[in-house]
Parts: sequence; C-alpha cells; structure tokens
Amino acid sequence: MFEELKQYHKYKKPIESSRYHKQYEADVIDYYIGIPAPALRKISRKYYKTIKINELNLLISSKLHEYRLLALIILTDKIKKANLENQKLIVEYYLENLKYVNNWDLVDVSAYSILGMYLYNINDYSLLYEFSESDNLWIKRIGIVATNYLIRNNELSVTLDIVDILLKDTHDLIHKANGWMLRNLGDKDQDLLTEYLYTNYYDIPRTTLRYAIEHYQEDKRKAILKGDFTWK
Repeated sequence: MFEELKQYHKYKKPIESSRYHKQYEADVIDYYIGIPAPALRKISRKYYKTIKINELNLLISSKLHEYRLLALIILTDKIKKANLENQKLIVEYYLENLKYVNNWDLVDVSAYSILGMYLYNINDYSLLYEFSESDNLWIKRIGIVATNYLIRNNELSVTLDIVDILLKDTHDLIHKANGWMLRNLGDKDQDLLTEYLYTNYYDIPRTTLRYAIEHYQEDKRKAILKGDFTWK
C-alpha cells in the first residue's frame, strides 16, 4: 500500500502549505505531498478490509497530511460495514488518536461518519456536549460537525444545543462549521431554522449567518441579513 501511495505523490519533497490549508497552530507543522482526495478514496476502498493495525498506526501518526487523511477515510469505510460492537472499537481508536485529527478536512471527513454515526446508534450525545466546551479548536469543530449525522436522521435539537454553546467562539472555522450545520438543519426544517435565527439574530456571527441562509430564496436571504423577519 505504501509503495502505491508514493505513486500519487505530486511533490518530490513535502511542503508546509497547500492551496486549501494553512498552519493553524504555531507548534504543529503540517506537511503536504499532493495526493488528491479521489486517489486516497480509491486506495481506501482497496485496502480498508485488509489493512493491519501497525499500518493504520503509521498512517494516522504520519507528518504527511494526506496519510492521516487516508487513515481517517479507511476508518469511515470500516465503520460503515461494522456491527455496533466493532463500531465501538473503531470509535475508541479514533478518540485515542484525536491529536492527529488537527485540520478542518480531517475533522470534516471523520467527525460525522465515525463519531456522529456511533453516538446516534447508541443514542448518547453527552460526548458532543463535552467536546463543544473544549479549549481545542479541532475538538470543538468535531463536536458540531459530528451532529451532521444526527441531522441526516432528523435529530435536530442536539445541533441547536451545540451551536448555542459555540455561538460566542471567535474562530472563523467554528463560525463556518456552525453555519454549515444550521444550513443542513434548515434543509430538514426551514421553519425551525428561521425561528432560531430570529431568536438569536444579534448573537450569531455574520459568517455563520451567511452560511446558514444559503438555501433560502434570495429575497428572504436579503431580508434576514438586514434582521428583517416580518415575512416569517
């Protein structure tokens, strides 16, 4: 598998930035080797059933961003086919290695597919509330993005609870994640989203608001941005 991975390397030597990423933590340097996501998904489909734990450990702990991303994609492929007992083992492995889930795409590919699905299946969301109170940017983003699985299954209240907790967070990656989840919630129940935006309008960061209303009709988007809810 590792020899096959090398065939997809775009750069001869790892670089410290990419078109879509920046360094978010001064003491953590991420390295990129230029493997596109479709190639990682192809490799995962080929190896996720047979990969050995030592190989998975090498991927998840790698300094190469794309290798860590591959490890998480493999975990998402594994958990889709797993019974509840094996889902629990996969989630435990994921939680043990959270320090390596340290960029927005690593969070987004794994949080709802792994953690969100399992917590929905066991009907226990206490960990998401705990995560939303964390001081760690990535843990907080996991907490809100994991609720996407709940939204897909029409469990909407937890998302609103987590957004409430994170409304005063100052980081744009939290603002965007909150807005993304609110937008998805609105796809399920736009009246519920409208009521939430109306009630919390003056506390919602502008970025969150813009993301949240992307699927409204244009006239309603313009009205909401002005704080006009007379149409509701």
